[in-house]
Amino acid sequence: MATIYKEILLAAEPDDVWAAIRDVGAVHTRLMPGVLVDTRMDGDARVVTFASGLEVREWIVTIDDDARRLAYASVGGRATHHNASFQVFADGQGRTRLVWITDVLPDELAGPIAATVAHCSADLKQTLER
Repeated sequence: MATIYKEILLAAEPDDVWAAIRDVGAVHTRLMPGVLVDTRMDGDARVVTFASGLEVREWIVTIDDDARRLAYASVGGRATHHNASFQVFADGQGRTRLVWITDVLPDELAGPIAATVAHCSADLKQTLER
């Protein structure tokens, strides 16, 4: 199984970052408005729409306020397994270290998904540092 590990250092308060991460129905406005154009909730799942028109269904596995951790699983598409999590850590005065870990099968999808994570991370950083 391929693992994509991304740390994003942010000039933002951890509580503010966590508030945006845990708002699972507003990822297109609060986290990645340059990459995502819509999010709609469907029970315990969210459906995110990328600017390209691609729709991805993500089951919300856990929202842990104590650990400031969100886990979700993408279902459908080419991946036979796709699980990811965000975790928010304080990193000094007014700074946050956001850790985004994605596990995916088959391994051949790691490259394209890593590219998407990098693109989303840049948008997320710009948005949260405003």
